[in-house]
Amino acid sequence: MADGMNVPYPRPLVEGPSAWLGRDLTEQPDKWIYRLSAEEIAEIEAATETALATGKPMAAITRQDFPLPTVSRTLDAIRRDLLDGIGFVLIRGFPTANYQIDRNALTFWGIGRHLGNPVSQNTRGHLLGHVRDVGLVAATNFRARASQSRERQLFHTDGCDVVGLMCLATAKSGGLSSLVSSMTVYNEMAKRRPDLAEKLFQPIAFDRRGEIREGEGEWFAMPIFNDHAGLLSVSFTGRNVGSSQRHADAPRNPQDAIDLFTSIAEEPDLRLDMKLEVGDMQFVHNYTVLHDRTAYEDWPEPERKRHLLRLWIAADGARPLPETYIARYGSIEVGNRGGIQAKDTVLKTPLVAD
Repeated sequence: MADGMNVPYPRPLVEGPSAWLGRDLTEQPDKWIYRLSAEEIAEIEAATETALATGKPMAAITRQDFPLPTVSRTLDAIRRDLLDGIGFVLIRGFPTANYQIDRNALTFWGIGRHLGNPVSQNTRGHLLGHVRDVGLVAATNFRARASQSRERQLFHTDGCDVVGLMCLATAKSGGLSSLVSSMTVYNEMAKRRPDLAEKLFQPIAFDRRGEIREGEGEWFAMPIFNDHAGLLSVSFTGRNVGSSQRHADAPRNPQDAIDLFTSIAEEPDLRLDMKLEVGDMQFVHNYTVLHDRTAYEDWPEPERKRHLLRLWIAADGARPLPETYIARYGSIEVGNRGGIQAKDTVLKTPLVAD
């Protein structure tokens, strides 16, 4: 039963490692930071050379083209912890400063291929994304994303199983990566206001903000909280939920429940803020973790501007999803789901942010 109220929880509270508190993990970095050894770095560098020697374009490089006889076992363990554990990891220590962007991108791609299959991040078919300020503001441009600006991103999930980042350059100030367990957000919401938590198990309108597959409408509806096969999965993008209300035919969203959800995610004891260092690779499980980025001040010199590479990954061994995810993902087939791909989209791995 809910604390202090004669109302049952919408579903049992989530137990286990995925329901973590930021205040605890701040004091336990060894639980989520994996530091590469010199031997592991050498193996990754050798795999990059092997992949280069194939002559294949990056998008065609497979796990087999990027051989990691020892590190692959570590990545398999990391993938299992992403999907069934705390839901995120920071791999630290790869010397990206030693290489040009094409080489670093291939290394990041190869690591990602050992976790699953990269999927398109937009209707332009970008399998490799860039988090860099190109002057677009999502708050005023429905076709822009916060990752294309210096503005704060707000807590959200991406349209894939796992999102990965590789840090190539840091901001002058700000730009912290923020994570919060969406399992903990549910637990707190269910305990405080189970009546409002129940509303988020019902379909909520999401705006596609111009990223529309063939045959789709400008908005879709799915629950934020999805209970399926004994697992709770969370799907949320605040800007898309908010801007969906501009469509007269979209259902009116329960703003009181959404406001409580977002306010709980913001609580200092729950969220974990971290500064990504050059060479860091961060991977986040979208169904159990919400991610955010604080606003930042950038360097004036173009070559010093904050720059991260991004992968959206359909993970090997990912959890089953309910059919409602088809509205956002297009497919719920493990290994072939998520991403955004319109008619005639040509998949590509651009090395320049636009």
